[in-house]
Amino acid sequence: MVRLGLITGFIALIGVLLSGLAAYRVHDQELTVDGIALARAIDVHASLVQDRLTERELLARVASGLFRSPSVIKANMLQPLHSSIYAFKTDFVVAGWIARLRPEELAAARTELSNAGFPNPTIRAYNDGPLQASALSQPVDLLMDVEPRNAETMDIPGRCFDQHPILGPTLARAMSEMKPVASDPLPLLREDGPIGVVLAAPVMQADGAHLAGFVTFSYELAPLMLANDDLSLFSVALKDPRSDRELVEADRGNVVPRSLGPSSPVPAMSRTVSFGARDWTLTYYAKTNAMNRARQTAAVVAAIGLALTTIVCGLFGYVAYNNLRMSREIQARIGFERRLTAVIDELNHRVKNILAVIQSIVTRTLRHGADIDVARELLIGRIHAMSNVVSLLSESQWQGVNLKGLFEARAIPHAERIAVSGSDITVSARAAQSLSLLFFELASHSDEGLSLVGKHPHIVAHWEIGGEEPESVFHFRWEEFNTSAATRRADSDFGLILLDRVAPEALGGTSKRYFTDVSYVYELTAPMETVVDMSERDRTEQFSAPLKPVR
Repeated sequence: MVRLGLITGFIALIGVLLSGLAAYRVHDQELTVDGIALARAIDVHASLVQDRLTERELLARVASGLFRSPSVIKANMLQPLHSSIYAFKTDFVVAGWIARLRPEELAAARTELSNAGFPNPTIRAYNDGPLQASALSQPVDLLMDVEPRNAETMDIPGRCFDQHPILGPTLARAMSEMKPVASDPLPLLREDGPIGVVLAAPVMQADGAHLAGFVTFSYELAPLMLANDDLSLFSVALKDPRSDRELVEADRGNVVPRSLGPSSPVPAMSRTVSFGARDWTLTYYAKTNAMNRARQTAAVVAAIGLALTTIVCGLFGYVAYNNLRMSREIQARIGFERRLTAVIDELNHRVKNILAVIQSIVTRTLRHGADIDVARELLIGRIHAMSNVVSLLSESQWQGVNLKGLFEARAIPHAERIAVSGSDITVSARAAQSLSLLFFELASHSDEGLSLVGKHPHIVAHWEIGGEEPESVFHFRWEEFNTSAATRRADSDFGLILLDRVAPEALGGTSKRYFTDVSYVYELTAPMETVVDMSERDRTEQFSAPLKPVR
């Protein structure tokens, strides 16, 4: 036995050492592979972004090269370029023609804008404020045409952008360097519009000596630089060239600024792309922590090694486990047989109770030489009432019956003339059987004869619960209006016994019946603990609950 323990301990020690060595090697390999995969994915993304930017800068160069300006004071200068700028299939938000005009040319420009159908041809500042043309001494950069023309862009022409805090310096730099220049990030089209950049390409007049204006293309940043899918290994942000903030893609493709601080995440890598005669820095953040992932993988490998070691060592205990399992199966079988016996006993008890009730109904209905036709109808109705309540109890697995369900048309006669009201409660199986016979007896006698006014009586059945738990009391009241002792047939012997003794005793309560000036009243009062009887419901739940496996 000692030798067996030594062998088992030696096997366990070897397994633990091998598991630790494998976990260490896997940890290093995971870090290396994740780093290579992340760097490769970032390089591919940066290359795709650069290709996308180069394509859009090429569009600006082609548009400015194809531009012909016999007169810069035209509001449809982009129409000849329509097919060219859309041939690239780029996702620009709006393309614009910004003419560089002298102050004395602004009146003609206003007339041209009006003739072109723009809704607001007034020459105005970039913020849509008034512009005093008489006070101008230098040329202004006036937006004369846009593409596409829609409800959102048609209101922009007529604005001067040479004083714009972002577009003004961009146009000035494009004019001085004579090449396409990209602006700083800014909202497009409106103050709360999507964040993007404007690429301005200068256009020379036909003589090649003077500047005619600028062809501009506006792009949203999200599809331009920050696009990456949910399955990528990283998220990307654009460094804002004006501050220490970053521009990141939020929900629904919106770009929002994010401040950087000591608690900000550390980027995994950064890449620089060129667009519009300036460099842009893209910072990349790994979506998963490579160190944590490597540790988790190493932990899985170690756990697998330890599991294998445990399995090998556990084979020695197989015989003991097999014996224990057999013992538990025997215990489960014994428990099932005991429960089956208890269920059969409970079923016999309930069947005997139902048969005893039916025997009492038959005996008391047919006694004292009762009329055979009347007795047959009453007997069928009373047995039908018992059958209905048993069906309801079977549907609920003998967990009780909703009290309002005992007033259904299939349960008692003339249910459509009974106004039922009361709280929604579920009565026990024993209470349901007694109340079902009680309601049938009351309903079957309510149609005997006509009321005082020559019509069938109007019946109201109402119950309520009074008092505080556990001393709450169930109050039931049955009232037949427009009837009297003279018009209502007297209750049968069975009915009197049921109303005055059987039903109250079954519920542990009291009852009374009497006539008023205009109605017949039956009242029943019983404690709620016998009406609901949670002990009976708990016993039924215990029988209907599935067997718990023995472990």
